[in-house]
Amino acid sequence: MRLRLVCFTLLVALARAQEDAAPLMARIEAKQSDKEGLGQLTLEELMQRFHVPGMSVAVIHDFQIHWIKAYGVADVATGRKVARETAFQAASISKPITAMAALRLAQEGKLSLDADVNSILKSWKVPVTGVTARSLFSHTSGADDGFGFPGYDPALPRPTAVQVLNGGPPSNVGPVKFARPPYQAYKYSGGGLTLMQVALTDLTGKPFAELMQAQVLGPLGMTGSSYEQPPSAGVTARAAHAYDSGGVSKGAPFHIYPEQAAAGLWTTAGDLARFLIEIQTAVRGPAGKVLKQAAAREMVTPTGVGPFAVGMTVDKRGEGWYISHGGSNWGFRADILAHIRKGYGVAILTNGDSGSSLISEVEARVAAAYGWDSLDKPLRR
Repeated sequence: MRLRLVCFTLLVALARAQEDAAPLMARIEAKQSDKEGLGQLTLEELMQRFHVPGMSVAVIHDFQIHWIKAYGVADVATGRKVARETAFQAASISKPITAMAALRLAQEGKLSLDADVNSILKSWKVPVTGVTARSLFSHTSGADDGFGFPGYDPALPRPTAVQVLNGGPPSNVGPVKFARPPYQAYKYSGGGLTLMQVALTDLTGKPFAELMQAQVLGPLGMTGSSYEQPPSAGVTARAAHAYDSGGVSKGAPFHIYPEQAAAGLWTTAGDLARFLIEIQTAVRGPAGKVLKQAAAREMVTPTGVGPFAVGMTVDKRGEGWYISHGGSNWGFRADILAHIRKGYGVAILTNGDSGSSLISEVEARVAAAYGWDSLDKPLRR
């Protein structure tokens, strides 16, 4: 009964915030009268321009979700519309949420960010010494895989995470190799996150999706999210389908990703906003729902090589410091962006290969509509 009351209270608060935000939403959706090019298009026209069937947006203001809105269709064939509950593939945004789970284990004394990862690995061993969780989450471990994960047609055989690391059949990518010592250079590595997936399951003895539910998704109230691969029937029923850069179905409704930590999260824009708010809140201190202040600071403090902290990109835009992460799966594009200190941000999910251009424009419009600090200027990348 108490949980139902809390959920009802949250829904009422969100509905009131959404009502207050109506003029801002209208401004974002309308033509930008003082702009040229894309600014001359409404949000609906932008989706048509970039052939993106569906999109979900959540805006953070003052450390809270200010509004969530769904646009377009999740399934062109049936005309099923995108709703707040529609699940999209978050793609590489799976990585920083995995990092949060590892940080929670670290603050509980169950994992060291700076110990050799071979100390917790049982199913696979890194062929060199000194590779740590911190280096893997910041893409500075020396892992040299230069490929993305294309995923697997639901009808085809899929490898285990260990088979992905080895590059053996039925994996559709090469093996994960280490070309240099840790912290010598930055190179983005999905293979490194797959290695952390194996390490965390070896450490806890739990299936990865179950581990993530217990460590992060459940505690943050990310009720629309799951790392299950293949997705459960419940997720499949509300899943957006994948479309190419012309807005044409890619055949299968979506691909399956055994590389769960790197690319396997199904989620909603609202849930990604809850994740960002957890970081912002915990950084302010003394703690969020999952992380204490010290652990949260690991997600906003670059390692010193490359743009990454533990899990998140950190960069200066104007005079403001932001955390962000993009995602690109087969037929899906996504992005999250938040100011480290000021309590605002945005999460956007799309089901089209050309979604990145749309996302960039929407982020710019959100920043302009809300008057994000004029000194920060994260308007266009």
